[in-house]
Amino acid sequence: MAALGCSPSPSSPRPSAPSSADASRARAPDPGGPAAPAAPPGKTLLILGGTSFLGPALVEAAKARGYTITLFNRGKTRPHLFPDIEKLHGDRDPSKGDGLKALTGRSWDAVIDNSGFVPRIVKASAELLAPNVKQYVFISSLSVYASHTTPSADETAPVGTLSDPTVETMGKEYENYGPLKALCEQAAEAAMPGRVTNVRPGFIVGPEDPTDRFTYWPVRVDKGGEVLAPGAPSDPIQIIDVRDLAAWLIHVVETRTTGVFNAAGPGEPLTMGGLLDACAAASRTRATFTWVSAQFIEKLGGEPVDLPIWAPAEGETRAFHLRSAERARKAGLTFRPAPETVRDTLAWWKTLPADRQAKPRAGLTPEREAEVLAAWRARGKKAGEP
Repeated sequence: MAALGCSPSPSSPRPSAPSSADASRARAPDPGGPAAPAAPPGKTLLILGGTSFLGPALVEAAKARGYTITLFNRGKTRPHLFPDIEKLHGDRDPSKGDGLKALTGRSWDAVIDNSGFVPRIVKASAELLAPNVKQYVFISSLSVYASHTTPSADETAPVGTLSDPTVETMGKEYENYGPLKALCEQAAEAAMPGRVTNVRPGFIVGPEDPTDRFTYWPVRVDKGGEVLAPGAPSDPIQIIDVRDLAAWLIHVVETRTTGVFNAAGPGEPLTMGGLLDACAAASRTRATFTWVSAQFIEKLGGEPVDLPIWAPAEGETRAFHLRSAERARKAGLTFRPAPETVRDTLAWWKTLPADRQAKPRAGLTPEREAEVLAAWRARGKKAGEP
């Protein structure tokens, strides 16, 4: 199973199975994001990371609230960003180079850890910062959960474990990603008891997404023609717009909200059919959808069928997109309508250079899509049947 949320490379949940118009009924937040008190003068924030996808969205949300921001990273990913913001360089791994030396003796009101994947490394930064920050916000993932079979499961569900907790590799299928994130949560809480906010996003999507997982769908539908649609139109989908997540993370800092939270939207139930309808509405071309059953996709041999975001609504992944985010909603998390995210993502994609658009990082190639569709038709079955 692909990892959810802030995965270092490729990696969400809902209540019933409504119609394909669900995406257009998603609840929009207030224009300024979650309601929060005005940022006090001199409010300071440290972001570990800050230059890839969620990081820049966090910077913009914090700047809008009047924060003084410091970024800590290696200075290798888009170093030209935010020339007006203080940047400290080092390595999250204290055993490499100067490690965390640049953070020594410095203090901030809060830190948002946007780049922690290994518990030893999270432990090092959390312990170093514990005397000098009031709150540690760790960006985890819904992939921490041991099972994805119970609809509406909340933050109390068991998390995955590793037989060897010292492992620091993700594994062939990123099978270690979720358990490692769970151990990272525990390391942060051990270093700063009662002062940690562990946030578990599902698929983070929207403009600037470097993975192309969600982006594949509006881009593919915009190309028109016959689109391979996986599973059934009623299959649930959970996503969170990066801008909504960033605004809420600043909100939990301002309100000093701690604890564990699932961060998965949108505001109203979304289905795969609803997502594709939203993609069609955002497109200027005409596309048709051929629904290919989950059973057929699973049994298809040869090259893998890369259908990002979607997971079969049966078996081990039947509640993969059905995780409860009620606790986060009560803590102020709000969502823009899914069609807005689709439109903005497609518009952003079209601003990218031609060579980048020519090399999407997720989804089916035209050749592979045509091959799977041909195999589906050759079965002589009606769409939707195994």
